[in-house]
Amino acid sequence: MIILLCFFIFWLAYNNGANDNFKGVATLYGSGLANYQKALRWATLTTILGGVASLFLANGLVVAFSGKGLVPDALLGTPNLLIAVGGGSALTLLLANRLGLPVSTTHALTGGLVGITLVTKGTIPTQVFLYKFILPLLLSPIIAIILATLFSNTIGHFARRFTISKANCLCVDVGTTSTLVPQQNALATELALPIVPLVKLGHINECAQEQNQSLIKMDLTKTLDITHYLSAGAVCFSRALNDTPKIAALLLIGSITYSSGMVLVLFAMMIGGLLGAKKVAEVMSHKIANFDTAQGLSANLVTSLLVLIASQSGLPVSTTHVSCGAIFGIGLASKNYKWETIKQILSAWVSTFPLSALITTVIFCLFNYLIK
Repeated sequence: MIILLCFFIFWLAYNNGANDNFKGVATLYGSGLANYQKALRWATLTTILGGVASLFLANGLVVAFSGKGLVPDALLGTPNLLIAVGGGSALTLLLANRLGLPVSTTHALTGGLVGITLVTKGTIPTQVFLYKFILPLLLSPIIAIILATLFSNTIGHFARRFTISKANCLCVDVGTTSTLVPQQNALATELALPIVPLVKLGHINECAQEQNQSLIKMDLTKTLDITHYLSAGAVCFSRALNDTPKIAALLLIGSITYSSGMVLVLFAMMIGGLLGAKKVAEVMSHKIANFDTAQGLSANLVTSLLVLIASQSGLPVSTTHVSCGAIFGIGLASKNYKWETIKQILSAWVSTFPLSALITTVIFCLFNYLIK
């Protein structure tokens, strides 16, 4: 049973990595800042870091996705529950990966738990289901769309207001001022005042030609690119922080130790991302909206902020919904979105929950029948 359980959870984590690992760096690939392989390597590294951090920072999600308070207590930790939820969620993600559609592992897991709850109890604990699962999942993409639109419009406004472009640099130069103070002997003595830094915004060529001492010479293009990379890494980090404990919860309530379960899940997520992320990467990067580096940075900042807050609070938000919602918001702000792709993704989101519930319930019933 333990071997079979590990297989199903490994398979689930593999498909999670294939569907989710690249989502954080999709803006790097989509804006042309990085090619596919370079973006994927950065995603893999930051995903590993986020998974390791989840050992210490995301224990609330382990409890939420153990099924406690939702499924009957007698089923908690039993092989039929764990294998059914793991297998049902994995099959749902596998189908999405084949179609190249970014869907939510959180929705798949929640759908599986709800399906089993309906079969065994005939009803769902409304308060737990509504406040712990449904509201965070529904509100997170809406909040992401609003914030990403505001971020993008704000950055664009300041760029236009101060005539900032990719050809700009920012110099902070050392400037001195002096004044003449008359003395009693009528001789003028020069008195140097404190140094006052002088901020200049100009063309990169002008910055290179400056001969005076500069405290800072900042190429805005390079600075923006580095910040974009860091924001993409923050999304992958927060995504792994949020998702690793959700999947590991299916192992940790069995007889496998906490650290061993996390390591197994993280390893499978890493392999899945390296081998199976290409289709989802193309959709996220090129088929939702066209965006530049500044817009991609806005989307990443919104995504990482929301997911990190949710992970710390033990709220099961979907990184997929947040990251896609942020890109939707960028497309709305720039009026440069691809509605046909967005409709397909929204359809996949709507179908993920009931499909996973159905598959999980079938596996659960079959497993119960076979072990009798």
